Amino acid sequence: MHHPSEYIEIGLFILAIFGIYYSVANFNSVKRVFIGRPMRTAEIHAQHNKLIWFIALPILAADLYSSVSYGPEAGMTELIGLGAKAHWYIIPITIATVLLLGILILSYIMGILAYPSGGGAYAIAKDNFKPRWVSLVASSSLLVDYILTVAVSVSAALEAVSSAYPAVKPYETVLAIFCVFLLLVVNLRGIAESAKIFAWPTFGFMICMLLLIFTGFFDELQHGFVQHHTPTFGTVPQGLSILLVLKAFSSACSALTGIETISNAVPVFREPRQKNAIKTYIALGVITSITLLGFAYHLYVNGISPNPNDTMLSQLIKVYFGHGILYQVIIWFTFIILILAANSTFTGFSQLAAIVAADGFLPRGFTNRGDRLGYSNGIIALAAAASILIIAFQAHTNALIPLYAIGVFLSFTIAQLGLTRRWKRVRGPKWQVKLAINVIGLIVTSVVTVIFAVTKFVDGAWVVLVVIPTIIFFSLAIYKHYQNVASELGIDLSSFKPEANKVITVVLVSGTHRVVHNTLSFAKGIATEPIAVYVGFDDESIERMEERWEEWGNPCRLVVLKSPYRSVLAPLSRFIKLIEANDQDSHIQIVIPQFIPKRWWHNLLHNQTALLLRLWLISQKDVVVTTVPYHLRK
Repeated sequence: MHHPSEYIEIGLFILAIFGIYYSVANFNSVKRVFIGRPMRTAEIHAQHNKLIWFIALPILAADLYSSVSYGPEAGMTELIGLGAKAHWYIIPITIATVLLLGILILSYIMGILAYPSGGGAYAIAKDNFKPRWVSLVASSSLLVDYILTVAVSVSAALEAVSSAYPAVKPYETVLAIFCVFLLLVVNLRGIAESAKIFAWPTFGFMICMLLLIFTGFFDELQHGFVQHHTPTFGTVPQGLSILLVLKAFSSACSALTGIETISNAVPVFREPRQKNAIKTYIALGVITSITLLGFAYHLYVNGISPNPNDTMLSQLIKVYFGHGILYQVIIWFTFIILILAANSTFTGFSQLAAIVAADGFLPRGFTNRGDRLGYSNGIIALAAAASILIIAFQAHTNALIPLYAIGVFLSFTIAQLGLTRRWKRVRGPKWQVKLAINVIGLIVTSVVTVIFAVTKFVDGAWVVLVVIPTIIFFSLAIYKHYQNVASELGIDLSSFKPEANKVITVVLVSGTHRVVHNTLSFAKGIATEPIAVYVGFDDESIERMEERWEEWGNPCRLVVLKSPYRSVLAPLSRFIKLIEANDQDSHIQIVIPQFIPKRWWHNLLHNQTALLLRLWLISQKDVVVTTVPYHLRK
């Protein structure tokens, strides 16, 4: 006897199959429901499709701000083996992280002043370095980091929920993929649309974190800023090393990914774009710093340590609010903000991929805008790549963290170096101050990048350090291909003039029936003497075809080819070569009849010879292939 759950699974499977069938059969209708109405190209620059800075703050800054929920924990996880004596290190590590945050924000404000059209590190490197590979290091690093951001943020979101609801844990991977799909749909609807949906939940999370921090200070005013479970400050546990501290710092710096998103997306701001982008950066820096410092301090005071089954944020909320309604509210806002962090990355990834593709280093398809004017192919590619990572790492944040952030800090370093070169070259008002800011940024980000490469190499950073050169190699190969195509297809307009060429029209026939009649009628309309070609597999079929053709009144010249090995392609290929040898200046047009069944599943009942012939001829021969459809009524 079957268990009821088995019947439920079978029912869900049948429902899924029906849903897929309905979506395919009614693709345009389903697309309109999920994606929305198509928008005119002229609406790209409409003000209602641009973002006000305080609305841009939650949608573009969610990536950076959300990482406060797991950044300090990622740092402390590296020191967990040293016991409670190492817990105080969360304070200096977080202070160092906040100082680095301030340096990076100041540096990227300089980047916005210099490059108001967006592009971030890639645009800076392209303008200041002649070798193409330098700008490709920046773009490849960021694209990889964007993919990892989606995987890490969604995985962290599911881990936050499973901390509150342990029953969710076995389904983390499936639910993470579902969340990525939802983000895909929302982003295909457009940037302004996603801003309307996602702005308020982000503000809600900010309020929750500030409420948590101020509740902590109120509690400490009552019970003391040093309590009985507060770790001793300044102790050096046995086994501590500089390398381990640096490793913890590099993990905590995962809280700083996402800074680049605003500088990449300057074009999505309303005018004045530069001023609004800078306002967003300043607001983001202030609130993120307050949250990081306050959160880390309360973790230290309460002696909270990492737990694989319960996040440090979840533990802190329980200390102040128990497991009541406020706990549930903050956990769910944490889930939402982490999902939104992944959402902000969709904007940055698609914008950057489009810029790089426009320069010829990625497939041109990334520059295509979808119905809602977003770069749909980039959005889809990001969702697919992130889903693969989530499946590969089973939605475990700590397994993904070692791959994380090294790419973005590498691009930070290139951006700082590029801006340093620019201020020395261009100068302008207050260029010495701008130069000093970017020199400091260059030194700091270079040191952090080296720390990442050394401390995280064995844990998985080597994967990123292999993937980035691989992407650069393929980017250069793509660029070379586009250059070769442009060189081969380019013409001198003064000497190359179109001239009429003789066209030999060949009609492939399989018998004497309505489909062939329809095709021959078309061929006679475009050519005075088309040639019908029939491929027979034996003498009997050839004789029968010749008799039927004569009975039909010889509508045009018939050439019969015998194929003892039952192949249509081999004799047809020889016939085309014969025509090419006898008439080298002519174009050959192959006309193929094809009937289209009324029902999609009827295609499974036929050989699809016309489709196979078309694919083979286009890939193997310099001929024009024309398909003449005939739609069946039954």
